[in-house]
Amino acid sequence: EDVYKPQLRALLRASAFGNIRIMVPLVTCIEEYRQAKALVEEIKKELDEKGIAYNKDIQVGIMVETAAASLIADIFATDFFSIGTNDLTQYTMSVDRGNKKVSYLYSTFNPAVLRSIKHIIACGREAGIMVGMCGEAASDPMMIPLLLAFGLNEFSMSASAILKARKMVTQYSVEELQAVADKAMSFATAAETEQYMRDFVEKVTD
Repeated sequence: EDVYKPQLRALLRASAFGNIRIMVPLVTCIEEYRQAKALVEEIKKELDEKGIAYNKDIQVGIMVETAAASLIADIFATDFFSIGTNDLTQYTMSVDRGNKKVSYLYSTFNPAVLRSIKHIIACGREAGIMVGMCGEAASDPMMIPLLLAFGLNEFSMSASAILKARKMVTQYSVEELQAVADKAMSFATAAETEQYMRDFVEKVTD
């Protein structure tokens, strides 16, 4: 807490001057989120006592990036989800993407990873909360159609990728995307799924 509280206090104080949301990273169980939320409430009381301004309705969500969090996404009553695909893929596949001996297993198109992503988004939509995504997958032209079909609300990406992603978002119909996603989810290997999505994107952009 001696490290975490000053960071949370700084975020709360900064929320008086702009649109800030607090995202709790690397959550693996509901207790961790509750403890973080309790700290936020504790700091709010301290700021109130000192008459320091902050956004009293500041949102507190979680980064869904562990296999544990993805499996129990339905029980997290948070303000928002942000899917961290880089770590989610790594933890789900039990692979260090920096290790050349096993890095070939690292793929967001692996059926296990795709099912996790779809499940997280479905849980968020069911709970009526915003689901965003950060990480390389959010700007991957082969992933964007799937993420749109799954119902992702917000894509986070580098500025250089925005125009291309925006163009892709506007050129698909809902019916087409759902059919593509259903087919993509029927494959048993990452290679099959990735090849199918590559063929689809190339056909659309030709």
